[in-house]
Amino acid sequence: MKKWWFAISLCLFGLGLMFQADLAQANVEDLLYEKGQITKEEWLKLKAEHEREEAIIAEKASIKKWFDKISIRGYVQARYTYLPGDKSIRSEYDNTIRDNTGFAFRRVRMVFSGDITDWLSFYIQPEFAGSVPGTTGDQSNHFVQLRDAYADIFMPVPFLFLEEKELRLRVGQSKVPFGFENLQSSQNRIAFDRADGLNSAVQGERDLGLFIYYTPKETKKLFRKLVDSGLKGSGDYGVLGIGVYNGQTINVNDRNDNKHVVVHATYPMELPYGQIIQFGVDAYRGAFNVGAPSGTGLAGTPTVVNNGNILDERVGVHFVLYPQPIGFQAEWNWGNGPQLNASRTAIEEGNIQGGYVQGMYKWDVNKPWLTSLIPYVRYQEYSGGKKHRTNSPFNVVREWEVGMEWQIAKSLEFTIAYARSRRTDTQTAPYNIREGDIVRTQLQFNF
Repeated sequence: MKKWWFAISLCLFGLGLMFQADLAQANVEDLLYEKGQITKEEWLKLKAEHEREEAIIAEKASIKKWFDKISIRGYVQARYTYLPGDKSIRSEYDNTIRDNTGFAFRRVRMVFSGDITDWLSFYIQPEFAGSVPGTTGDQSNHFVQLRDAYADIFMPVPFLFLEEKELRLRVGQSKVPFGFENLQSSQNRIAFDRADGLNSAVQGERDLGLFIYYTPKETKKLFRKLVDSGLKGSGDYGVLGIGVYNGQTINVNDRNDNKHVVVHATYPMELPYGQIIQFGVDAYRGAFNVGAPSGTGLAGTPTVVNNGNILDERVGVHFVLYPQPIGFQAEWNWGNGPQLNASRTAIEEGNIQGGYVQGMYKWDVNKPWLTSLIPYVRYQEYSGGKKHRTNSPFNVVREWEVGMEWQIAKSLEFTIAYARSRRTDTQTAPYNIREGDIVRTQLQFNF
């Protein structure tokens, strides 16, 4: 114990000497001037040099390196699913919808982000709950997959009618700006899964490409408010955006020289009485390569046209009345894309349409263990091919879902929902339509 006291005393003594030395330097300058040994000009010069050294030291202490500004956050979704009826029903968006299910991680994600400079930022998000098919028919879980990896390059100075940082270029793997719910983080979404009608446009919501976004400063604040206030906003993907991307969906190599082009337009508006609405339109076009077809489970191997490169185009609209406390959300899209024909002999271009409507009510309680309750009801439908699945099978979805999100605290929430679903099993030929009931629970914690 005596050694510790001696070390602490020695450190304090050293700090005192440093302070006294600095004070002594200033006092020497004043003393020399008072005794007339230096001129006033020399005295001012010495004082200026001393103050400049102090300013440099203070500035260095206040400057943060880019690695000091890295943010680390994330969330985990743990689910339990019960199928009271037909246990053969399947959904490609939730691997817990199957027989012999149990507790499972739906998402385990961490986000690394930061500002490298005032005009350059980065964002990296891996997923730790990935799964791959096993050799015995089971799936192996908890594989790491890349979700996002991009840089935002801002226009650092005013340009034409644009103010500083209103225009940015996003380069890398990121969300393709098509629709509202596709851009909304699963951390904020009320319903368990995104609707088939919109998510079938961009499986995994992401692709490699280059995107340009324009967001006015005031609208940027509103986008931020819609997320921070718990109103389930989509985040800032610009009021206007345009992008070029591979078009083969997330973590898949490009299979042709054709690139997809997307145009995105959305506008949130705060009405005089405080209610916020948002509406917009999106469109994309490109050629999707369906890959090698398979005859497993079919009468024969389907043929493909144009080496498997098939027109893939859609236009969609969305409208959101944010829950204050009553909310409404709807999206629909129409287009053309790869599709297994009715005779299941060829993969051709076919018509696509689908979307969803959703009503919700946000009850803010602000009590311990109960921040808010959000009951919701939702209907979705889709008819068209699933281009990212082998053979691009024709898919039919008709589904009702009713549930409630219980936000226990900002860092913890629980959701329970019942769905009556009629959907095509797009994972296994001959792609039968299944119908049944799905009961799901989810505990999500944010950090």
